[in-house]
Amino acid sequence: MLMQVWSSWLQSLMRVRIVSGPFHDGVLLAAAIGLLALAAWQLVRADRVRLLWQLLAGVVTGAAGLLAAWLISDVIMVFGVSLGWAVIGWAAAGFAALGFVTATAVQARALRRVIAIVMIPVMLVAAAVQVDTVYGEYQTIGSLVGWSPYQSVSQAGIARPTMTVDQWQRLAADGNLPNMPSTGRLFSERIANTASKFRARPAMVWLPPAALSDTPPKLPVLILLAGQPGSPGRAMQASGITTLLNAYATTHDGLAPIVVSPDQNGGDTFNSLCADTTKFGKAETYLTKDVPNWIAANLPADSTGAQWAISGFSQGGTCSTQLAPRHADLFGAMIAVDGEIAPTSGSVDNMVASYFGGDRKAYEEQVPVNALAAHAPSDQAAVLAAGENDTVSVDNVKTIGAAARKAGWDVTELEVPGTGHDWHAVHAVLEAALPWWCARVGLGSSSTTTNKTWKDYDKLEVLQ
Repeated sequence: MLMQVWSSWLQSLMRVRIVSGPFHDGVLLAAAIGLLALAAWQLVRADRVRLLWQLLAGVVTGAAGLLAAWLISDVIMVFGVSLGWAVIGWAAAGFAALGFVTATAVQARALRRVIAIVMIPVMLVAAAVQVDTVYGEYQTIGSLVGWSPYQSVSQAGIARPTMTVDQWQRLAADGNLPNMPSTGRLFSERIANTASKFRARPAMVWLPPAALSDTPPKLPVLILLAGQPGSPGRAMQASGITTLLNAYATTHDGLAPIVVSPDQNGGDTFNSLCADTTKFGKAETYLTKDVPNWIAANLPADSTGAQWAISGFSQGGTCSTQLAPRHADLFGAMIAVDGEIAPTSGSVDNMVASYFGGDRKAYEEQVPVNALAAHAPSDQAAVLAAGENDTVSVDNVKTIGAAARKAGWDVTELEVPGTGHDWHAVHAVLEAALPWWCARVGLGSSSTTTNKTWKDYDKLEVLQ
């Protein structure tokens, strides 16, 4: 009984949201009250000289934090892309608050010193929460530690497909749909690496209500890739894709695409380049052989390449623009957000040497514009997007979009106002791109399709 209570409490804790809700608001409120209380206490004691020194400490540490965050983000580019001024600003604010409370803890006495010491971790958590809120990477406490409460697909007894989507829709029109849950369901699965031997972490799988019936139809498949650092679980949570597709399924007779988020890197600190390399192994083979083979054998999926799409954010977006043109038989469309102009992990010379055994041609084949040209012409479709404040990625969208259009692709280029290199941009793009792609692969119907165009979404700006 005690273990059940503990398990229930732990699961509740893991599901607590970080980017909004009581925890998020409570941390910020505690930080604000603490800062105001410490400053007001000093004023009441009429000890303004010490207060000025404490404020000066905050200004100095804030400036140092601003400089450090800017260097890491935009000069050294530790993460390969700029994190944007919103993230840099909150990092600087966190340093400033930390400097103020640390100086107060050194100069204060008794209860005020205790409060200042307690406020140090509060300030650290508050700054981290705000940075995460801007970026949108970690949605829950559980996502911080890679916690997963999900059952594996192999244990769920998912039925094999028994009909086409058209047949399912005819049943719906006649009021004869089989029993199914009202919402889709998430699973976790370690996909066998038979062909590649690539060491991947467990994948995440979302199945719509129709896929969970006893007689499911053959459904289209979306491969969703996280950024780096990132994980399949974070891709599912941070993108908000399950909420979007549950809403879609509600108005489309339980129909929605199957979503599989495989691990393309093998760890948070690894960058496989989504290629077959000597450094991290055969990631491309894993994504284009092992993952599709497992899907075909275990899920009610349509095997037609035109019914599949690949999507990703940041490094996952780069992977999408690499793999889709190189595997036109597998992916009929791609949805890439904030992707790079080329796979990147250090300099090109370093990648050629450490990833491709000195074979420059093997690296160049992975560059999206080269892959598009090499596999032209193509009748595939692409949605390429970037957050407005991520100007490098906006330029990448235009460059890759032009190359795809030249190669015969149906291309839509989007910019997301008020966002940067973050998951908020991803969510805004998916909100529009998912219905577009679902209609493209036949999940919509005359009675449910809204006929919205890209320009009807106020969170998006169409570049071309």
